[in-house]
Amino acid sequence: MERGYPPIDMIHSLRNIWHKAWTSVFVEMNDQETRWLLFRHEHIALLEKRRTTLIVSRVRLVAALFALLTPLWILVDIAAFSREVWLPLVVARIAATLAFALITLLTIRMRNMADAYHILAMLFLVPMAFFLYSYQHMAQFELNGVQQAFSTGYAFLPFVMLAGLSVFPLTLAENMAFVVPLLLLQVVAGAMRMPVLDWSTLAVSFWLTLLIAGVSVLAGLSQLAFIIVLVRETIRDNMTGCFSRQSGEELLDLQFVISRRSDCSLTAAFIDIDHFKNVNDNFGHEAGDLLLIGVVKAIQDHLRMGDMLIRWGGEEFVLILPNTTPAMACVALQRLRRKGLGTRPDGAPITASIGIAERIHDEVTDWRQLIEKSDARMYEAKQSGRDRVVGCCCDQGAHG
Repeated sequence: MERGYPPIDMIHSLRNIWHKAWTSVFVEMNDQETRWLLFRHEHIALLEKRRTTLIVSRVRLVAALFALLTPLWILVDIAAFSREVWLPLVVARIAATLAFALITLLTIRMRNMADAYHILAMLFLVPMAFFLYSYQHMAQFELNGVQQAFSTGYAFLPFVMLAGLSVFPLTLAENMAFVVPLLLLQVVAGAMRMPVLDWSTLAVSFWLTLLIAGVSVLAGLSQLAFIIVLVRETIRDNMTGCFSRQSGEELLDLQFVISRRSDCSLTAAFIDIDHFKNVNDNFGHEAGDLLLIGVVKAIQDHLRMGDMLIRWGGEEFVLILPNTTPAMACVALQRLRRKGLGTRPDGAPITASIGIAERIHDEVTDWRQLIEKSDARMYEAKQSGRDRVVGCCCDQGAHG
């Protein structure tokens, strides 16, 4: 081992400690779900869709609330300050109100995660700009007594913004993308008053900002963890762990739209375990359940990132293969058959009848037609003797 590198066992130990820390703080989560708390690049489509809907709806709610409350403070400004102070503040408040109203309207057309990022950034940019403007504007005047008390309230705006961040289910990386600019906002505000800066006040303010930021990040991560668990329980088949039919249909719909927009291949493989009823009849349902669990594991061990396995019903499964032609799917499935799907309780190998259909090659117009064609070819495979793949250029039997 080269000097300067930590032992591999130490790296594994630190990784396990890190994982246990995350799971103990939030909920019981596996390694993949824990990574979902940190970054979004591995998030599945269903999680992204639900997260997008939630973020956009909360942006709409917060923006509408600020659009109503921001102009109400105009009366306070007029009552507390002289005209030369309150007039620019009133103009800024009206501009902020219009911006919040615009954000509320824009959320109606938000459909994906990129849209959610943009609208969330706009929601935070408006109060950031208002804070910097009002902070710099009031720094020009000598305010005392009640006026100074009311002007101090403007300094709390970054705290409100950080607290508001907690209502959004964001990953750690996404939280940092919003927290860091807000922290820099405090630094910029301090620099604007450098000649008369009270360093002790700035230090206390910055420390409080860090505390609120930490609480907000934890709250956002907790929300995301809760959503991940709900999505997992909703979309997964309890016994096998693959996608349920309900979530599978939604996945198929999403993948079909993506495939059509990008003009890429989308292949569906309909898989039916041969003679499964005999296992239940001769060895009991528990043995049948164990067989299905083993088959799912065998299939999942050969899946690429992005491939999706759905339990369609009983012993039937649908495998979604994005960016995959029929020939490519055939090669992958024949490789899977050669590796084997496991053994039956009597020691015989488990086999399956498989039908393949592809969006472009079969000229289908929606995901239901794709499934119907792959299902029909699966039945053709059964009628042809089972243990084979039908629907691609290399249709062969078990020994092909």
